[in-house]
Amino acid sequence: MAYLTGVVLFALIIFVSVCLHEAGHMLTAKAFGMKVTRYFAGFGPTLFSFKRGETEYGLKGIPLGGFVKIVGMTPQDDDVPAGEEHRAMWRYPVWKRTVVMSAGSATHFILGFVLLWITLSFVGVPNPAADPATLPATIGVQQCVVTTETQAGCTAADQPSPARAAGLRDGDTITSFNGAPVANYQDLVGLIRGAVPGGTAIIGYQRDGQPGTATVVLGSALRTPLSGSGPAITVAALGVGFQLPASVPTTVTYGPVRGTGKAVQFTGQTFVGVGQALKKFPEKVPNLWHALTGAPRDPNGPISVVGASRLGGESVQYGQWAFFLLIASSLNFFVGIFNLLPLLPLDGGHIAIAWFERARSWLYARLRRRDPGRVNYLKLMPVTYAVILIFGTLSLLTIAADIVNPVTIFGR
Repeated sequence: MAYLTGVVLFALIIFVSVCLHEAGHMLTAKAFGMKVTRYFAGFGPTLFSFKRGETEYGLKGIPLGGFVKIVGMTPQDDDVPAGEEHRAMWRYPVWKRTVVMSAGSATHFILGFVLLWITLSFVGVPNPAADPATLPATIGVQQCVVTTETQAGCTAADQPSPARAAGLRDGDTITSFNGAPVANYQDLVGLIRGAVPGGTAIIGYQRDGQPGTATVVLGSALRTPLSGSGPAITVAALGVGFQLPASVPTTVTYGPVRGTGKAVQFTGQTFVGVGQALKKFPEKVPNLWHALTGAPRDPNGPISVVGASRLGGESVQYGQWAFFLLIASSLNFFVGIFNLLPLLPLDGGHIAIAWFERARSWLYARLRRRDPGRVNYLKLMPVTYAVILIFGTLSLLTIAADIVNPVTIFGR
């Protein structure tokens, strides 16, 4: 029940954020005097509507988005009433049109920031001090070596934990691996990955302040490369996990004042991360196809709103509300940035055309040539349809992968 509640709640957040996106367009358009005739939440059959002033507001039956109708978005639109030509959107200065078209993404950025601020200030986030890359390699010994990263718990077919078979215990701190010093848990993971699956390793450790050694016959498992990209590969496995010292809290909150500064810092990091993810997206598409045929899912690969909602459900199921809010925040940042890409029919495409017209008019004026006028959107329709087809196909592929072979975080 908790899982289903989380899925529904996350889907509701997505729906509300999309409706707020459209509200951003509407409110800025109205503020500049543009004519807005319709604002609806959802698609499909109308459940109810009412008219306030010149705008009809309503709710439709399919909660998969929303839309706003601004009169005269392009010079080719024929929806401008007689006598109100001056209120057509395309007649307004380019900076006003830019504000209106970017207001949707700005709404996503504000919502993402607010969710991030709430998480950092009151809910709590993973403690930066609890970093396996900086803390000693204190281990928790597992019952088995799970075959894949997406596997939920041990099965009868899984091999017992090599560390447990060698006598290692929870709370042991690994100090060396085959003679190489181990300063932190990240070092340990790297050394294990560099070992031969099924080979023997001599492990030095400390237990209750006393040194010891253990001879371990390593297992094998499928894991994503440490680089974070590429299909899963067979690597050596020890059957342990990182155990946080009792003196280090797992989460930390910053309060409303410090939380604001931290939210600004995290927002910058998120923008960089989204940019890197967009660059790597093409190389990760083949992994989505392989996932449909049963190959392990890349946990760092793209997910759809279906996959994000499933992660939201999983977060609620395991009581990880901070992760729930962070996913929602990251999704809003991603949608906001993606929507500004200079491609039609995205808002960024309309913005790019508006500034192209402005630059072209400036150049022709300097060359003392006649202004070529506005871009004909009808001539750009083949490109628009191509973009819709490409992104639509990728969306369907990602949704299918999220249904057949979903990414899971807490249930593995």
